[in-house]
Amino acid sequence: MIKLPLRQTIDAVAERLGRSSAPLNEQVQRFDSAHPWFLSAEERGNPDTRIAAWTEGNRVTSLVHGKVYFDALARALAEAGEGDLVLFTDWRGDPEQLLTDDVTVEDALAGVAKRGGIVKGMVWRSHIETFGFTGPKNRKLAMRLEEAGGEVILDQRVLALGSHHQKFVVIRYRRGTRPDLAFVGGIDLARARRDDADHFGDPVSRPFPPEYGEIPAWHDMQVQLEGPTVRDVEDVFRERWEDPAALSRLPWHAIPDILRGVTREPSELPPSHEEPAPIGTCAVQLLRTYPRRRPAYPFATKGERSAARAYAKVLRRARRIVYVEDQYLWSVDVARVFAAALRRSPDLRLVVVVPKHLDDDSAITIPSALLGHSAALDVIRAAGGDRVLVLDLENDRGVPVYVHSKVCIVDDVWAAVGSDNFNRRSWTHDSELTAAIVDEARDPRSPIDPGGLGDGARVFARELRLELMREHLDRAPDDDEDLIDPASFFDAVRAGAEGLDAWHRAPSASPKPPGRLRRHDIEVPPQWQQRMAAVAYRLFVDPDGRPIGMRLRRRF
Repeated sequence: MIKLPLRQTIDAVAERLGRSSAPLNEQVQRFDSAHPWFLSAEERGNPDTRIAAWTEGNRVTSLVHGKVYFDALARALAEAGEGDLVLFTDWRGDPEQLLTDDVTVEDALAGVAKRGGIVKGMVWRSHIETFGFTGPKNRKLAMRLEEAGGEVILDQRVLALGSHHQKFVVIRYRRGTRPDLAFVGGIDLARARRDDADHFGDPVSRPFPPEYGEIPAWHDMQVQLEGPTVRDVEDVFRERWEDPAALSRLPWHAIPDILRGVTREPSELPPSHEEPAPIGTCAVQLLRTYPRRRPAYPFATKGERSAARAYAKVLRRARRIVYVEDQYLWSVDVARVFAAALRRSPDLRLVVVVPKHLDDDSAITIPSALLGHSAALDVIRAAGGDRVLVLDLENDRGVPVYVHSKVCIVDDVWAAVGSDNFNRRSWTHDSELTAAIVDEARDPRSPIDPGGLGDGARVFARELRLELMREHLDRAPDDDEDLIDPASFFDAVRAGAEGLDAWHRAPSASPKPPGRLRRHDIEVPPQWQQRMAAVAYRLFVDPDGRPIGMRLRRRF
């Protein structure tokens, strides 16, 4: 009898039984050697899921800006037809949003269904429109696509005041004419998202605070995934779709749905394709947030907080540079993780790009959000001092750009792009999906090992940091030599922001300098307002979805 190594034996059994067996999948992953940058299956803390700990051999393409993403998505959907499978999730979906100059979201998805493709979607049910949410638009998208032959459910299987915030699309081609694709990130199929590097905004706009002008500029990004990780993104969809809980148990949801003929019980999904073959050099780990819910999610009976856990693990390894773009950096619980990294590593520098103003003008939300934001920044600045830069963004007309991207890059090795913001809601309460990427291809430019831990610099992470910063500093593609090293990068970013701030103080004294980054300052609400805002902040703006014991221990 030939004795195979334990790992090979388990792999053979797993192959015979299929990846849908979550307990076996968890056992298989337990024997994987520890990865310095990724969570093991045990560290993920969710034995109920069928997704892999991570996959290798993937190709990852950065799609910075909504216009770039929508162009790529429109091309991919145009090639889908008979027998192909298209799966998507969304926080907000607007059927009239343009993907290209002449193709809308509805056109592209309905076209797949009309050509014989299988289109399945899950859009967040949304809270009532009175509070500024987009339930009617999400319902309109669902009904339009169902009329075309697709199936879209309005999913409210969340905690009270929670949401489904995942934003991804999966395309599995039956004909094998092109690689299967998944798109993961922070961009909804929604109005205002189709902006580009000029940041003059999307003509298909939406109501927004007046500080952003009539057509708000929007900075965002997505990644295109090819290779084995596509199967994992598909399984994220399948796990949610197959949840047996009622889509909504609220009678004011159920009755109108029945009257309108909206789908109340999802149909069975077709069998999954085989896992795509390796195609690139990137290892990808999918990170998620699910709260502990009653009835429990079958695929996360105790919830999942792998996004939070991954940041905690990765930041313990950070030594030289952490670059962040985020819509909401306003939780002390999250700030403590970054602060601990700054205290641990005296050479570590942190650059954070956030919106100048909130995306809301609510009398309740603004004081609460500013209170949380101010407290989070105080924690980070107290730990890092002048090694911390918090910046916001404007276009070349001096109009603020709304930063909606959710990006983190650590020591030019680990990069994450997804839907989760750096707040407690995203790390514990709402559903989220992020792709963490470690490219096996090493970047030969000096410093070849910025962290000094033997990891080297990786092509994807370094190129993404340089791509984003070339845009923010108005640099040409070949003008980034001083941006490669973390120390000179930090100095260049600081000098650019200081120069633009100085010009704004005296615009007639000299020509406007290049760059779009400004120092980020906020007005803290008065003391009396802070007391009132603190309650709203904890309950509504940034709720905590952790079990009580975990909250008390400050663990994720």
